[in-house]
Amino acid sequence: MHGGPQALVARARDYFGVETDWERVPDDPAQARRSDAFLALGFLVAGSLGVELLRSIDALGNVQDSWFWPHVAVLVGTVPLAWRRRYPLLVAALLSLHLFAFGLMMPAVAVSLPLQAVYFVALFTGVAWARDRRLMLGVVTGVLLLMFGWLTWQFAVGSGIEQALSSDGRPMERRGLFSPTSAYVIYTLLINVVYFGGAVIGGQTAWRSAYQRDRLADQARTIDAQATTLQRQAVVEERLRIARELHDVVAHHVSVIGIQAAAARRVLRRDPDVAEQSLRSIETSSREAVTQMRGLLGTLRTDDAPGDETRAPEPGLADVPRLVESSSTQGLHATCRVVEDAPGAVGAVPGPVGLSLYRTVQEALANVRRHSTATTASVVVRVDRRPERGFDHGYAEVEVIDDGRPRSGTSGTGLGLLGVRERLATHGGVSEIGPRVTGGYRVRVRMPLPGGSS
Repeated sequence: MHGGPQALVARARDYFGVETDWERVPDDPAQARRSDAFLALGFLVAGSLGVELLRSIDALGNVQDSWFWPHVAVLVGTVPLAWRRRYPLLVAALLSLHLFAFGLMMPAVAVSLPLQAVYFVALFTGVAWARDRRLMLGVVTGVLLLMFGWLTWQFAVGSGIEQALSSDGRPMERRGLFSPTSAYVIYTLLINVVYFGGAVIGGQTAWRSAYQRDRLADQARTIDAQATTLQRQAVVEERLRIARELHDVVAHHVSVIGIQAAAARRVLRRDPDVAEQSLRSIETSSREAVTQMRGLLGTLRTDDAPGDETRAPEPGLADVPRLVESSSTQGLHATCRVVEDAPGAVGAVPGPVGLSLYRTVQEALANVRRHSTATTASVVVRVDRRPERGFDHGYAEVEVIDDGRPRSGTSGTGLGLLGVRERLATHGGVSEIGPRVTGGYRVRVRMPLPGGSS
């Protein structure tokens, strides 16, 4: 046997919960006190009725002629049950002493069925409701040693066996497998083992069941709290996403509007038709910006969880060519080229990935207009679903290249590039952002496609 006695001791300590600091308390203490008071009253009535029945059949032995003391014994043995869950170990110890004392003085009363049930309930409650499990083990061990020590003493020096086994003063003859004396001893011990063992094991089973229920309830509360925290975190992340979207939308459209307004002012007197075309472009950009901002603000106002299907459709990777076309203004010529491994691959890119890449192109073009002297910008959209290192299911990529140099006197807030990095972190992508050796600036972002996107 692994571990020997120490392992057995460790298992026993674990089974009885000696190391736990959990305390079992009633869900409704007031209701528990009332229930225990009614239980004690019920046992008092049953015990008193039992005494009268024993008196009626002349079975009270040495107290047959007294009605007072047997009822006192019942009263003293049942009233403590009213406090059985408030002071479980104290009640168990007191009623065990009651069994020992009145078993000597009034054995007929002590072994009557109502009081035997009282003793069982007291020991059961002591094990099931004890708050100090170490002290519980001590009390239970003491009770068992007292009871079985008393039985051993009775067997060794008492006259109970001879009296029990005599018939008209003559010893009983051996009729079975065992002698009358050994059979009586074994039978008595087995009854007491079942009686006391049932109370202890039943009480411990009740305690462990309550302990497990409380642990499960605590885990359920923890899970609910974590779910609430995750939900709040999701709301915060959604608000941050909306903030990034607002930044990208406003930055892009305001840049376009500013360039178009400047161009319109220059040509207003020279060429009214071109000026009108610029003003129409300004109107279109303004309307688009307002529409997108209204959708984002509507999401910001709603109390629904992120992912609400009532939100207006968001742009995706397939909308990049239109975005690039709208970004071409006087002074900046922007082109877009789409490279896909199969027809329709761009349209099949999942919405979150497509939106992040769309916003990346939008931010890059806005930066070109605000902070660069570039006159041309080229955008390439690539979708390749063939697996490669780091991209098990392929990738979607956008690349924005311009031919300009940084414009003096312009400095951004850094929020645009911060939004790009946050999107990369969300989707596990990679990027190449910075000036090119041959001149100009490159923004290249690649994001993995999820499994099943094809």
